[in-house]
Amino acid sequence: MTPRSPHHPHGVWVVFLDESGVSLLPQIRRTYSPRGRTPLLRHRPNRKRASMAGALGYHSTDPHRGARLCFHLKPGSYDTAGLIEVLEQMKVFHRGERVVLVRDGLSAHWSRAMRAWPAEQDWLTLERSPAYAPELNPVELLWSSRKKRELANLAGDHLADVADATEQGIHRINANPRLPWSFLAHTGLTIHPPRPPNSRKDQ
Repeated sequence: MTPRSPHHPHGVWVVFLDESGVSLLPQIRRTYSPRGRTPLLRHRPNRKRASMAGALGYHSTDPHRGARLCFHLKPGSYDTAGLIEVLEQMKVFHRGERVVLVRDGLSAHWSRAMRAWPAEQDWLTLERSPAYAPELNPVELLWSSRKKRELANLAGDHLADVADATEQGIHRINANPRLPWSFLAHTGLTIHPPRPPNSRKDQ
């Protein structure tokens, strides 16, 4: 995946966006326990949910700049205003640098209002990922990593407990620069093209 950016000689950030949800329903995972003592999870049924958005970016020409992870969390579900808030946070996060944002075909992503706001932003270009292809989004691997670690078997009493664990997972991923690149590698996509061969003939 190599975005063409003839007007941006210094390259752009290729950013993958995805949303997910969290609730008080525990993420059941295998765990250790003394022999003969089956571990039990006790939790109070609660319908409260929160939504989160992850924007994972890779620089198109300079891999040494590392990967960037912008994270947004809010109660309830995302609507148009909430998604525009995510984009506004991304603008501040990337400090006005050029961004090519790759997102799926969710109708909320392509509503009239959601198309109008980016049209006024000279730093942002929108691209649509292939239909029914979540495996091509590295943010999906980010969510999976968080569920297997921080949210595994977590039976919180309040939604804030789950939100805190989620943010701990984001901090863990940010602290390990290799993880975001491993998420991208797992998709099979590449951002940086191979260097052209040396055209000079050997003497």
